[in-house]
Amino acid sequence: MEMPLLDDVVIILGLAVVVILLFQRFKLPTILGFLITGVIAGPHGLSLVQDIHNIEMLAEIGVIMLLFIIGMEFSLRKLALIKRIILLGGATQVFGSIFLAAAVMQLFNYSLGQSVFIGFLISLSSTAIVLKLLQDKGEINSPHGKVILGILIFQDIIVVPMMLLAPLLTGDVDNIGLKLLLMLLKGVLVIVVVLLSARYVVPKLLYSVVQTRSKELFILSIVAICFMVAWFTSMLGLSLALGAFMAGLIISESEYSHQATSNVLPFREIFTSFFFVSIGMLLDVTFLMEHLPVVLLLTIGTFLINTMVATLAARLLQYPIRTAIIVGIALFQVGEFAFILSKAGISYGLLTPITYQYFLSVSLFSMALTPFALQYSHQIANFISKKLPSNFEPKAVISAYQSDLDELPEMEDHIVIIGYGINGRNVAKAARYAHIPYTIVEMNAVTVKRERQNGEHILFGDAVHGNILAHVNIHKARVAVIAISDPDSTKRIIAAIREISQKVHVIVRTRFVEEMQDNYSLGANEVIPEEFETSIEIFTRVLNKYLLPQDDIENFTRQIRSDNYDMLRSMQPSGSKINNLSSELPDIEVASLRIYTTDETIVGQPLEKANLRDRYNITIVAIKRQAQTILDINGHTNLLQGDVVYVVGLPDDVYNFENALKEA
Repeated sequence: MEMPLLDDVVIILGLAVVVILLFQRFKLPTILGFLITGVIAGPHGLSLVQDIHNIEMLAEIGVIMLLFIIGMEFSLRKLALIKRIILLGGATQVFGSIFLAAAVMQLFNYSLGQSVFIGFLISLSSTAIVLKLLQDKGEINSPHGKVILGILIFQDIIVVPMMLLAPLLTGDVDNIGLKLLLMLLKGVLVIVVVLLSARYVVPKLLYSVVQTRSKELFILSIVAICFMVAWFTSMLGLSLALGAFMAGLIISESEYSHQATSNVLPFREIFTSFFFVSIGMLLDVTFLMEHLPVVLLLTIGTFLINTMVATLAARLLQYPIRTAIIVGIALFQVGEFAFILSKAGISYGLLTPITYQYFLSVSLFSMALTPFALQYSHQIANFISKKLPSNFEPKAVISAYQSDLDELPEMEDHIVIIGYGINGRNVAKAARYAHIPYTIVEMNAVTVKRERQNGEHILFGDAVHGNILAHVNIHKARVAVIAISDPDSTKRIIAAIREISQKVHVIVRTRFVEEMQDNYSLGANEVIPEEFETSIEIFTRVLNKYLLPQDDIENFTRQIRSDNYDMLRSMQPSGSKINNLSSELPDIEVASLRIYTTDETIVGQPLEKANLRDRYNITIVAIKRQAQTILDINGHTNLLQGDVVYVVGLPDDVYNFENALKEA
């Protein structure tokens, strides 16, 4: 039996593999590869796919799965930590871009509804591309990374009301007030259903499903919830995408959300690939070539609007100009949710065919430029920030600086901690415990305000500026610890410190070993790469488990560090101590084992009668019985069911004894 859909699927997947392999070689985003696949396979390319409607049906499922996953990954508790960035930064970026884009479109005689809708499209950046690039660069937890993440989250949320407002922008709707009220009532109904389901229905349902221990039933239940809620919102006249997002929120409030996400993720990856391929199929290459100057001009206009507004949003959040510019550059492109929204624009007549082709062309160009823009964003931000006056700061930031500088106590022989993330906090705790004076420099104004109320000596500022370092008496400090997640800023801070003082001992935390040499050449005294230090800590605990002497373990780790981690990089150990380490490993094991057995030859009688040492070749050195630890072990000591016994012996003997304790 012939299946035309199967032919199209095989063509798309096969072509996508080839294109994406090529894109990966040049380190270009996978999404862009899917778009190019669609361009090649579509009717305006090689016309390899005949029935685009079937592909669009698969794409619709991809949209549902995409929004479903986003809903499941939503954690209101985690988002509360960056709520100011999401609400203030996100709202400023989205509504600012809408306003500017709509104003420009009005100049070209578009209707108000069309102008606002185009503003909707322009304001939505690419969550998938930007976050992937930030993760690859290790900058997701940097100051600009957190701002970008917060703004993208707001965009993901606001796309839902944008879809709801699309039909109202046509201007042909009678009784707009009544329509808005009806839409509001429908929205309230959906929210009520979501809250009730999340609190009472779904947790009990999933608990019953999990009790069956059937993986197939669990996946079926999760997918069924997704499509049932999507169908429910569709029946109310709302979008399928909204229903999928709400379904994800319902699942996210259950304790099974992580497992559900991992199970559904492969389905999302397959179906969303069809979504991006279907978008690429719509691009008319002939139109693009004929109107290339206009497309390039519109792409530049989109870049300027989104970059300026996102930069302003970061400035309102009181981040320095350099950080704000990086945020603006990262969010200039038109993203995947704009494609979803554009479908509604076509169906409601808000986008004409020619406007839609311009939109597709600009979107593809901006997505293609994003990896290169992010690659050079730090250099661009550094160049612009150097050209601006030194006092180019918003009043709120100047006020925050001055307030901190007025209150900061004079210190000497102290630690300067730059960055108050996890590492910075731990250094501060250790310094406080050791009664060593310290000062903190941090760029997050909210964190600074909170910690100053807690009594911390913390200054709001960007440590790349020499005046900030001077105010924390860097020239009188003994140690400077740079614990931030921005590699470029780290290098600039090292250089700034060395311009002021050569005697301060600079310790740098970095993520990757490749960054070590640059930091050393700029003047760092010690560079601690996270990826290898984590490995050393893990292996240290492994060696402890093998009962190596503590001084041997310390010599081992010291030699790894002194060789700049050459052993871990090349796996060719140098030095006799490391080479001989394996031969010194003792063939002995210490284990803690719980007694489950009721065997009367083991439990309920004195150890001298049980004769466990001769029978199993092990020695019991301690017993934990409920809250009591028994260390005085002798021949009169009894073992009881439920005890935890600490035994020493050869690995095989310990294993045999463990099996004996498990037997009924």
